[in-house]
Amino acid sequence: MFLIPINYTQPLEAVDAFLVEHREYLKRNYAAGVFLLSGRKEPVDGGVILARASSAADLEPIIATDPFKVHGVAAYQIVEFNPTMAAPGLESLVVA
Repeated sequence: MFLIPINYTQPLEAVDAFLVEHREYLKRNYAAGVFLLSGRKEPVDGGVILARASSAADLEPIIATDPFKVHGVAAYQIVEFNPTMAAPGLESLVVA
């Protein structure tokens, strides 16, 4: 499991110019089963994606196609973690 914190590197107006494309990118990766959750941070200075992949190396080319990354308006970090507990209804996310 991977947590992907995203930090905007440009003003929000520049980021929002690519928001429609970014949402399409998210939808594609939800459909592919890679992304599990996503959303903007508060305050709005970036976002967070929860993803499932075999390795960080498998996520790197996916992140490289995010319009925010392509247009240089955001920076990404990939944090791997192994969930061992979950709230009811989220047990499928726990690593055995």
